[in-house]
Amino acid sequence: MSLSKNSWTGALCTLLILTFVVACGGQQQPTEEAPTLPDSAGGELPAGHPAVGETPSGMTVAPVPPGSGTGTSGLGWTAPGDWTAETPSSNMRRAQYRVPGEAGDAECVVFYFGPGEGGDAMANALRWADQFTQPDGRSSRELLQTSEIDVNGISVMMSEVTGTYSGGMPMMGQPAQVLPHHMLLGAVAAGPDANWFFKLTGPEATVEANREAFAGLIQSLKPGA
Repeated sequence: MSLSKNSWTGALCTLLILTFVVACGGQQQPTEEAPTLPDSAGGELPAGHPAVGETPSGMTVAPVPPGSGTGTSGLGWTAPGDWTAETPSSNMRRAQYRVPGEAGDAECVVFYFGPGEGGDAMANALRWADQFTQPDGRSSRELLQTSEIDVNGISVMMSEVTGTYSGGMPMMGQPAQVLPHHMLLGAVAAGPDANWFFKLTGPEATVEANREAFAGLIQSLKPGA
């Protein structure tokens, strides 16, 4: 039996299709899963992931190299006895304390981002000031107070500002918090291999009542912890 030219063309196309199906059978194309973020601000972030809301906008923080900020490259300090040490809520926090007060609890956090990361002392003091707004519309940078001290050979910039504090984690799906009558006491300490950032924030009365306690913590800094 002979086949017409059109019949041969159709048979050849069918054969090619069957060959392709057999060759691809059982093969599953790889898919790329989108990274997942924790459901709440209290969840742990992936290793090396910057703490959302704790680094300058648009700034990328590289993973902290193993061993940096520890041993001879670290800093040590003594926290006030009535502060409660808590498990840090992100891996960018080296320590976290709940600071009690009649006006409401405050929080003291110690950040460490690794060598070459986190920015300089003044840049962070200005960024912290920008987290506050003033009733009269002035920039909080106008009210920011800074000073430089030496603690056991460690250069430290101290800063403070008051006003309405804007907290929260908008990128994590949480609404921004607007907290009036709040205060920040901050310190940026030049550690052996990178800056360390100490930030006490909370109701103004509570932070003011813990001014000396915060100063005592900073004065207790020592290298090589």
